[in-house]
Amino acid sequence: MQPAETTQAPTVIFRPAAQRFHSRLDWLDSRHSFSFAGHVDPDWMGFGPLRVINDDTIAAGRGFGMHPHRDMEIITVMVDGELSHKDSMGHSAVIHAGEVQRMSAGTGITHSEMNNSTESCRLLQIWIEPEERGIPTDYEQKSFPIDTQWTPLISPQSNNGAMRIARSVHLWRARPAQTSQLTLPSTGGPLLWLQVISGTVNLNGSDAVPERLQQGDGLGFHRMDAVIDDLSAADAEADILLFALP
Repeated sequence: MQPAETTQAPTVIFRPAAQRFHSRLDWLDSRHSFSFAGHVDPDWMGFGPLRVINDDTIAAGRGFGMHPHRDMEIITVMVDGELSHKDSMGHSAVIHAGEVQRMSAGTGITHSEMNNSTESCRLLQIWIEPEERGIPTDYEQKSFPIDTQWTPLISPQSNNGAMRIARSVHLWRARPAQTSQLTLPSTGGPLLWLQVISGTVNLNGSDAVPERLQQGDGLGFHRMDAVIDDLSAADAEADILLFALP
């Protein structure tokens, strides 16, 4: 007699914006999707190699002074305003809204991130654990026109206009339309994480996922569970990131 087959419910990890960790200084308002600095929760240490998603708003004329990093792939997605960057590799640049910065901290770097403008700025800083420790340091910065379809920002190879990262990780950005459905890319690893930058997104899928994601919400799931058929914008501000992770 054969044992009866059982159907396992898909594993979906929902991180509502309001439940993120919160750090507040007189010049910084930062929301952390995962454990960061003094905020530590063993249930929220990351998602696969995705270690940090920090949603930072930095006051005018303020910022992070020189500080070190090592053995981490660091991605900064500028949402609003601009940020001045200087590092120990000799780079000095201003990152504007619509641009993405990628750094391989590898053997060790120090850098500063200052908002030298007269207006506050907003960014998402993302940390991804590299495949290997002690890799050479590297820097790249690029502007990406964002479409209603998935725009590749990061990939393991420098193709389709994406910047290369030292891990089998893909990152896309889209501003989906309200009048059409956007399906998920078929490339990349089995773990998927959706992060809403702005606005509200409608999800069409199984009962395991919320019907909508709002600004700051995150959702992690396994590609094979097929919990999302497609998505669309619920408003004109909808702006999202999608990670595919090993």
